[in-house]
Amino acid sequence: MSTGPAGKDSAGEGLLRVPGPVNAHSHAFHRILRGRTHEGEAGGAGTFWTWRDQMYAAAQRLDPAGYEQLATAVFAEMVVSGWTAVGEFHYLHHGPDGVPYGAAGSAAGNWSGHAMERALARAAKAAGIRLVLLDTCYLRGGLDASGAPLPLNPTQARFTDGDAAGWLERLASLRAALDEENGVGEGSGKGLVSLGAAIHSVRAVGEEDLAAIAAGLDDVLGPGVSGDGAPLHVHLSEQPAENAACLAATGTTPTGLLARHGLLSPRLSAVHATHLTGEDIAALGAARATVVMCPTTEADLADGIGPARELADAGAVIALGSDQHAVVDPYLEMRALEHGERLRTGIRGRFAPAELAAAARKGGLRSLGLFSTDGLPSNDDHLLVRTGSVRTAGARPAQLPLAATAADVAAVVVNGVTVARDGIHTRLGDPAELYAAFLAEHPEFA
Repeated sequence: MSTGPAGKDSAGEGLLRVPGPVNAHSHAFHRILRGRTHEGEAGGAGTFWTWRDQMYAAAQRLDPAGYEQLATAVFAEMVVSGWTAVGEFHYLHHGPDGVPYGAAGSAAGNWSGHAMERALARAAKAAGIRLVLLDTCYLRGGLDASGAPLPLNPTQARFTDGDAAGWLERLASLRAALDEENGVGEGSGKGLVSLGAAIHSVRAVGEEDLAAIAAGLDDVLGPGVSGDGAPLHVHLSEQPAENAACLAATGTTPTGLLARHGLLSPRLSAVHATHLTGEDIAALGAARATVVMCPTTEADLADGIGPARELADAGAVIALGSDQHAVVDPYLEMRALEHGERLRTGIRGRFAPAELAAAARKGGLRSLGLFSTDGLPSNDDHLLVRTGSVRTAGARPAQLPLAATAADVAAVVVNGVTVARDGIHTRLGDPAELYAAFLAEHPEFA
């Protein structure tokens, strides 16, 4: 499918057909934090710790019903903004006390097994977005400055399966549960949900468990749609402290540690990859790994600007994600990728507009395993974008990645169904009203 004119809307404004952008990295529950972490308790500016404390508080409070309601609003916002598929990096697996949902004799037993994962699947189907659920292995609380592992904090108890074997066992049973959810009902929601995997980070998963994952993942998930293996994602080198702790613990960088255990491959997506050595860049490129840049989040959290151009030149594939959803707009992620490069290097035109569009579409498809074995996209999802708005009037169509915003998205088509028009979801209505309903029913988040 190519970009091209698509006629005019009812007001006579020109429309351009654009292949559907793919959001390769999302934490749906982080949307709660938007506009709430920029001020400290004493009225000063909010820090990273302000953000982290509120993130853990949100993670502690969500139950399956609330998560389904919130995620439905988040996925609906993505759809009306122009994202047509999402990779959900998911680690809220169990009840707040760490007991698996469906377990007898506990509050978690009031829910079905895999209740949080089923909630995300139902939310995606309601919103009509393609979901690749990247079920995440999370086993320890991190590393201290000396490289020693830290215990899980109370909130992280709901993230963990104990060890890699426990995670792989749950992943195997999750596949059947998602297949069941995927086939429920009729119409446009069927077939939208698939399963991938993630390692939270080398801080949260140690060497022994990395080795077990490398040995056992294919037995659980199989070869994937593209034949390269089902998608495997990991947060990588997001902050310098992560690199220093990994070096202290293992004698190598996070990228080097993944290579040591055979995890660098075309199936791998390294999220952020902000603070890399030259050797790291060469290794990711040689492996033909995907690097998922999340420019608006990396700016919001002051993570830094990753070496996207160098990674692409080395052979890595660049994809984009909205991560914590401080911004939900594929065009602003494209623009921020190029603007970050310009600010980092003082050079204009680091990525051509066509490369930015490819990162938003082809890079995301590859990251989430949505290319078929013949190398073609596995779907025809697309947008209709206005070419005569106050932002786009006079812009050359190929340069819309550097001119348009989500406000210019006139229609969104996923799985052959028009799921959004002019910022309104065709079935769910205005996503702002979905958020308002969630906050009204869950005042602990208001």
